[in-house]
Amino acid sequence: MEQKMLVTQALDQRDLLVKKICDKIRKASFTETKKHNEEKVMERRVTQKEFEKEARSSYQQIIDLIHWYDKVDQAILRSNAETIIETSYGAMSIANALALRSRLNCSNAYDSDSNFEGNLMMKLEEELNEKIRVMEQKNKGLQNTAETMRLSILGKDTKTKDETPLKVVDVYVQENTTELIDPLNVRKKINELNERRETILNELDTKIKVSNATTFVEIN
Repeated sequence: MEQKMLVTQALDQRDLLVKKICDKIRKASFTETKKHNEEKVMERRVTQKEFEKEARSSYQQIIDLIHWYDKVDQAILRSNAETIIETSYGAMSIANALALRSRLNCSNAYDSDSNFEGNLMMKLEEELNEKIRVMEQKNKGLQNTAETMRLSILGKDTKTKDETPLKVVDVYVQENTTELIDPLNVRKKINELNERRETILNELDTKIKVSNATTFVEIN
């Protein structure tokens, strides 16, 4: 019997079927034990014929539900492959959109490896922070060295000394100051990557929901 329904309804039915199948498997009983001189099986306390009928019925119900689940799932997958949406990444099928959303959300089988944007942002952030730390540490050490040089040249009582030699210290500090080299403007790139990720995720969520709520599938 053919059924026509929206993708959203098919998704709900698929989720419900998972629960039903698992519940029936958990509750079903397919084997029993019985004393030769008794009519009823030991655990379920029904006759052997009744138990055999129940076991066959439970098994068939589970097989039928699995078969129907496969049909619903196939209809959803077929629709996802055939339905095209327009995104800022270009035109793509719902299947591609779902895969992209999964990757950006880091929710697939290759979480750590396929989270490219996340890994890139982390690399940029970690390296920038490390280089800033090194720069500040080096410059702090340089200032300490410069102060030692000043005291060595002038002594502690600077008011009575000639300050001309201090120019040597200033030149030394200027030439040895550590600078941050940031050709990409890393902070800006991190913000751009994050904004881009959030934008496409929101876009995909919206377009997938709209598509699922307006696209019909046929299940037979």
